[in-house]
Amino acid sequence: MARMSSVFRRSGRRGEKKVARERLVTLIGKPDCHLCEDAQVVVEKVCGDLGVAWEKKDITQDAELHREYWEQIPVVLVDGAQHTFWRVDEARLRRALTS
Repeated sequence: MARMSSVFRRSGRRGEKKVARERLVTLIGKPDCHLCEDAQVVVEKVCGDLGVAWEKKDITQDAELHREYWEQIPVVLVDGAQHTFWRVDEARLRRALTS
């Protein structure tokens, strides 16, 4: 199946600590998932504040992602490693991206 992915990047806000190296946050979810929508709000905010690129992947469009994560969505990866699932804690994600 084709993989749907979009990468988003925003410049950091004034006064926010900038990320020293290129980072990528991946949000894995599916359509019509309220937890996925909540997670996206947090990911957009944190990544927007820090100028970090992020992408969204849909498990209904990727059999491998579906097999691996269907019980955990939404899932957030930071640089390809699983950071969290179900609920995204803004402060924890911010710390992971600035440490």
